[in-house]
Amino acid sequence: MEAWYEKSFGQDYLLVYKHRDMQGAQAEVHKMVEWLQLEKGADVLDLCCGMGRHSLSLTDLGYHITGLDLSDVLLTEARRLDEQGQVTWVKGDMRSIPFAGPFDAVVNLFTSFGYFDNDQENGSVLHEIARVLKPGGRFILDYMNAEDVIQHLVPTSERKDGEITILESRSIEEGYVRKRIVLVEPGKPDRNYLEQVRLYKLADFKRLLAGTGLRLDHVYGSYNGDSFSEEDSKRLILVGTKEKL
Repeated sequence: MEAWYEKSFGQDYLLVYKHRDMQGAQAEVHKMVEWLQLEKGADVLDLCCGMGRHSLSLTDLGYHITGLDLSDVLLTEARRLDEQGQVTWVKGDMRSIPFAGPFDAVVNLFTSFGYFDNDQENGSVLHEIARVLKPGGRFILDYMNAEDVIQHLVPTSERKDGEITILESRSIEEGYVRKRIVLVEPGKPDRNYLEQVRLYKLADFKRLLAGTGLRLDHVYGSYNGDSFSEEDSKRLILVGTKEKL
């Protein structure tokens, strides 16, 4: 059976999320670089790079970037946007990163974690991050604040893009936040997609990080650098280091 993430990150994803812009990515990247404290020329892995907004912004700041994603469609879009061929784009699964590294930093952004059915699979991503990092290498994992999602969930929304109506419904089920997307286009069958992400909280991440060799140094609630608050923050941004042997 096809997993939801194998179906959902296709051509329609580019339509549903085309409002995400490069300017926002650039602002986030500038703060990321401040937190990671990397030297120019550092090797950085953008794990689950999508269409490459953050990868390209990091490249503009003088870093060597590898962008990894499972979606052929998103990687094709990333290569199209990368007009100068600055980024190394690679297809791969974050549970089994197809190279050894070592990288100076790994970034996993915009809630590109918690896709899988159990802690073992999700935790394997953290072990892979640790494996490809240099000792002393840095990581950022940018996640949603689960409590904020639970408290402020918008059950349904509807918008149009030309003749296409985009219907989105959201629910909390079995420890996941699930979004069901329906694209309605005149004269064509409706197109249905599911997105789901595990509702991991900070305590869950601390549990999953145990034994990985990754040390959690800072937790932020936004790219403004606010301290994380489970009650008030929109994001849960983990910044840390691979421990030296």
